[in-house]
Amino acid sequence: MTRFTGWDWFVLGLFFAGLAGIIAWVLRQKEEDTADYFLAGREAGWVAVGASIFASNIGSEHLVGLAGTGFESGMAMAHWEMHAWLILVLGWVFVPFYARSRVFTMPEFLERRYSPSARTFLSLISLVSYVLTKVAVTVYAGGVVFKTVLGIDQWMGIDFFWIGAISLVILTGLFTVLGGMRAVLYTSILQSPVLILGSAIILVAGLIAVGGWSEVARACGPNLKLIRPASDPRFPWTGVLLGSAIIGFWYWCTDQYIVQRTLSARDQKQARRGAIFAAYMKLLPVFIFLVPGMIAYTMHQKGMIRITSADQAFPMLVATLLPAGLKGVVVGGLVAALMSSLASLFNSSATLFTVDFYKRFRPQSSERHLVLVGRIATATVVGLGIVWIPLMKSVAAVLYEYLQMVQSLIGPGIAAVFLVGVLSRRVGGVAGTVGLVTGFILGMFRLVLDVFRDRLAPGSILYRIEAINWLHYCILLFFLTIAVMLVVSRLTPPPDPERIRGLTFGSATPEQKAETRASWNHWDVIHTAIILGVIVAFYAYFW
Repeated sequence: MTRFTGWDWFVLGLFFAGLAGIIAWVLRQKEEDTADYFLAGREAGWVAVGASIFASNIGSEHLVGLAGTGFESGMAMAHWEMHAWLILVLGWVFVPFYARSRVFTMPEFLERRYSPSARTFLSLISLVSYVLTKVAVTVYAGGVVFKTVLGIDQWMGIDFFWIGAISLVILTGLFTVLGGMRAVLYTSILQSPVLILGSAIILVAGLIAVGGWSEVARACGPNLKLIRPASDPRFPWTGVLLGSAIIGFWYWCTDQYIVQRTLSARDQKQARRGAIFAAYMKLLPVFIFLVPGMIAYTMHQKGMIRITSADQAFPMLVATLLPAGLKGVVVGGLVAALMSSLASLFNSSATLFTVDFYKRFRPQSSERHLVLVGRIATATVVGLGIVWIPLMKSVAAVLYEYLQMVQSLIGPGIAAVFLVGVLSRRVGGVAGTVGLVTGFILGMFRLVLDVFRDRLAPGSILYRIEAINWLHYCILLFFLTIAVMLVVSRLTPPPDPERIRGLTFGSATPEQKAETRASWNHWDVIHTAIILGVIVAFYAYFW
């Protein structure tokens, strides 16, 4: 294992200098209202939008957790990383609806499509899920990475895990509070290439170390396959194909955390092309994050390294394979991933609180006051993230699988409400709210059963419900929510057609349709076809 040298610190210092320069430029820009602070003035181009989507998605939980799944279960969870096609769904299908509505947040969209109660409930679900999953998982992963890579167990008698994690959370929180969405967007332009470069170096160095891809394939054996038998207790093909798509649809097409990047675009054309650009980059994680986990497994099998926990796979490769200087580049990528992911989360949380709660109760507030409230809300989320850190030790052994399992209980109900909302003009506000409540309650019910599984009586109804594969439960939850909404819609009045004009298929005005049609050309179609072709080829190879 090579030590972190002066050259590594020098390279890492250059990264921070570049980051500071971008932030300084951002802080000199005027932020006069909420559109500036939360959506960068709705002036972002496709490069900034796409880079921000990718950087927001790829946090240190990917570097730690996704590599960990590669080490522990091979290609089993690669389905989630082949969701570039769902980013295309965001760009082609949902961007026009969101752009026409001129909303700041996804809960605000649900208010316009359904009712104020739907907006309030989705805001609550989103804020709770951010604190319990995204902040907690990302910060925990960051602590694991820096303790392993830097090789520092303690500093001044304190576990270095806590020092690294808390320091990065505070640093990220400061620049997000000061810079808002514009800081998130433009620092992503620096962070994304650094992250990709660092991870690509690990991939190449790892393949060289083990003797090529054939050695990885030999060591991993059956785990190289994407499709597992229906009897597989964790990843049956009957659950993983549709279940992962439902989770992905919720995340990529309806979650404030991701969709806010497209809302910041200056028009539909920039938003769609940003989504296409992000879809291209989303093809990379399997190769630069998951495959290194399989390389680490191969090295472990060969006795080249010793790994006691799957989530140590990627940081152990960094610490073992890279020479002086290059290690600093990769650590810069790790810093980029953590900061970008947390920054996006902090900003999205502030937007939800300010626009969906505070502004509704204090509508007379000035724009400057709302920006101040947004900064305070961001600082509050930072504080909650720090408070939550001690509980991260209880996270499941494979971090990425844990994250997807929790999201499989949060996402299906929300995904169902959005999908039905744009497909049907008949479903009204009551059905939308009932759908959200139903999906959330049934999801949390299953989560409680998972927590107390050891106390359930074998053979009981609760035991049998908990025994349902988590992906199968995700699918059942999605379709049950849709069924409940359709039943309720038949018992309640339909929405006013004028109120939802342009927010559903078939309700757009000729002017709205013309605007959407003018926003794309043959190049958008060609690039979309290329991305879909790569996904099909990937499935054909690893099927």
